[in-house]
Amino acid sequence: MNRRSFLKGAAAASAGITIVPAHVLGKTKTAPSDTLYMAGIGVGGRGYGVLSALHKTGRVKFVALADVSDKQAARAHELLPDAKKYRDFRDIYDKHLSEIDAFFCATPDHTHAVTSLPFMRAGKHAFVEKPLTHNILEARTMTMVAESRGLVTQMGDVGASSDGIRTAQEIIEAGIIGKVNKVDCWTNRPVWPQGLQPPTSADPVPDYLSWDLWLGPAADRDFNHRYLPFKWRGFWDFGTGAMGDMGCHIFETPYVALGLGYPTSAEASCTTMWSDDFVEADYTGVCPPSSVIRLTFDHADFGEIKLNWYDGGLMPERPAQLPDDDMPGNVDGGSVFYGEKGILVTDTYSGNPRVYLNDGTQAEAPAKTLARIKDNTSGHIANFVDGILDGVKTSSPFSIAGPLTESVLMGNLAVRAFQYKQLKPGKTATDWAPYNYPGRTRLNWDGEAMKITNYKPANAWVGREYRKGWEI
Repeated sequence: MNRRSFLKGAAAASAGITIVPAHVLGKTKTAPSDTLYMAGIGVGGRGYGVLSALHKTGRVKFVALADVSDKQAARAHELLPDAKKYRDFRDIYDKHLSEIDAFFCATPDHTHAVTSLPFMRAGKHAFVEKPLTHNILEARTMTMVAESRGLVTQMGDVGASSDGIRTAQEIIEAGIIGKVNKVDCWTNRPVWPQGLQPPTSADPVPDYLSWDLWLGPAADRDFNHRYLPFKWRGFWDFGTGAMGDMGCHIFETPYVALGLGYPTSAEASCTTMWSDDFVEADYTGVCPPSSVIRLTFDHADFGEIKLNWYDGGLMPERPAQLPDDDMPGNVDGGSVFYGEKGILVTDTYSGNPRVYLNDGTQAEAPAKTLARIKDNTSGHIANFVDGILDGVKTSSPFSIAGPLTESVLMGNLAVRAFQYKQLKPGKTATDWAPYNYPGRTRLNWDGEAMKITNYKPANAWVGREYRKGWEI
C-alpha cells in the first residue's frame, strides 16, 4: 500500500478488539482476554526500554515490531523472536491491524504523529514517548483523536506516575506555600553536541538502515552519521532540543500541580553561535546550545504565573530560602515554586519534593489525598496496561499530555522566533552585526485558536511542512 492510500484507509478504519478481563468472567487464571496484544514501533534505544517494561508485566503479547534500523532493533528481535518484524510500520497496519489492541511509538520526535495517528484513528490504544509530538498542531490533533475515539493513552513522561508529583500537588492544594506566582525550571540538557554547523557532506547509507523511512515527513537530504542514533535531537527538522527532551519531564510538575492550561505568552533568549572571530554563524535548522524561556499562564486562583525555563548549563537564581546543603533540584534539573509563604523544590521527574518556608522552617508534607501508582515511576508503563485491561486511570493521558506538550513546544516556538534572522540591506553574512531579528519579542498566544496574535510569521512553526505522502 502506498502512503497516500494508507492514510486514507487509516482515517476510515473502525475500532479494534473488545477486551473482556478475566475478573468479569469469574476466572482466576490469566485468560486470553486479559492479554493485551500490541505492536511496537521504534524498538531500539528508549523503545527497547518501553518494550522490555511492557513485556515484564506478563500481560502483553507483541504481535509485530517495526524499526527502520535492524541494528537498533537487534535486542528487541532477540527478546521477542516470535513477533513479526518489519522496517516499515505501515506493514503492521496493512497486515496486523485486526490482531492488535494497542501500540507504542518510541521513534524520533518528528515521526510520532505520522506513525501514531493512523493506528489511533483505527481505534488502537496508544503509548507514545515524550514529547508527544514534534509540533503544536500535531499535539492538538493527537489529543482530539484520542478523545473522539475513546482511547486509553499514555505519554512516556514517567514522572507523571511518581509519588512526588502527587505530593507536590497536595502541597499546593493545602496552601502550605500560599499563592504561587513564579516557577523556575531547569535541565542539564543538552547532553549531546548541539548548536554546531549542520552536516554538509553525504555518508553512505548503512545496509541496516532505511534512511527514507527514518526521514518520514522531513525534507529529503543526504544521510550523515551525525544524525544517528541520538544527535537528531539537536536539529529542528527531527528533534525538539533540550526543552523538548526534558520539558515534559520537568514542566509536568508545575503544569499538573498547579492545574495550568495554555500559556498566554512566551519569549526566549539563546546563545549566539559563531563561525569565526566576530562572524555570527547562520546555522539554519539547528537548536541552540542553551536558552532561557519565559512563559506566562493565567491561573483562576493565583492570577498570572510566570514559568521560566533554563537549559544548556544555565541555572535560575538560587532561592534565599534554600539551605546551603541543598540545590534547586538534582544533577539533571528540577523546579522551584515561589509562593507567598515559601518555596517548593522538586527534582527531575517530580522527585523529592521539599518545602522551605520564609520563616526558616521546613514544612512537612500534608496528608495524602491523591491515589498513588504502584511502583512509582517504574510503574508508569504498567499503568498504561492496567488502564486498558482493568479500567484504571492512566497518569498521563493525552488529555493532559497533549496540552502539556503544547506548552513545551510553545517555548520552542519562542526559541525559533528568537533565532530567526534577516540579512540587513547592504550587508554580507561576514560583516559585523549583519542581521535583523524581527522575532525577538514577547509572543502573545491564543491557545484555543493555536495562533500568535502579535507576530504572525511565527505561526509557520505551529505546524510544519510535510514531505509529500507523509501528511497527517
